[in-house]
Amino acid sequence: MSSRRRAGIAGSLATASFSAVLVLACTAVADDQGPGSDKGGKAVDAAPTGVRLRTLLPEKISVDNSSKKTAITATVKNEGTEDSGDIRLLVVGFDGLKVTGVQGCSAIAEKDLPEGSNSGFSCPVGPLAAGKSKSYAVQATYDLSKAGKICLPVQTTDGKKTFWQQGPVPFGTTNPSPNAPATPLLLGTDNKPVAPGGDELPKTGVGRDVLPLGAAGAALIAAGAAGVWWSQRRRQEV
Repeated sequence: MSSRRRAGIAGSLATASFSAVLVLACTAVADDQGPGSDKGGKAVDAAPTGVRLRTLLPEKISVDNSSKKTAITATVKNEGTEDSGDIRLLVVGFDGLKVTGVQGCSAIAEKDLPEGSNSGFSCPVGPLAAGKSKSYAVQATYDLSKAGKICLPVQTTDGKKTFWQQGPVPFGTTNPSPNAPATPLLLGTDNKPVAPGGDELPKTGVGRDVLPLGAAGAALIAAGAAGVWWSQRRRQEV
């Protein structure tokens, strides 16, 4: 992907041309994942009056050590008092975590993925009534020799505004279990490699401030010591 001019912490999540590949309903169901959490999330563009959107991820997931497969529940919620209007949810994987399917959603074409990500799906949420939520069954694989992150932006359907973005937030463990059937991972925890003798997590991904989303120039912005990323509209060039 060609390099693009950085724009500080002002970026855009503009309309992206997705090559939509309809994903059939996934049959795998995540085990007990504990309560949902909005850890690593931040409001970005101002939502309409009376609308308060956020996403939730499980506090814990489990990775099968043989197949490397895992299942994650991603939830978008309107905690406001008014209908959200038409919105969409993106589910994007980074580093060791690769999203392989999201029930009822369409794959984002490789050329339109944010730089540094390895997979992504676009989910048409539609209007979300006040106090209501919608959950999606996310299928993924996790290479436990690497870090693994997931990102959930909530946008207008044209991608011009991002009301909320959770992540990229890590799932990981500081106590790997290579000989166990499965390895439990916790949200917001940097992963320690399972590989024998692995004292240090390999550096993966692209350490840039701006991750463009395909030709449309949409971006995920890295900011803050905690690694919270969000997206904002690009300032109009003078």
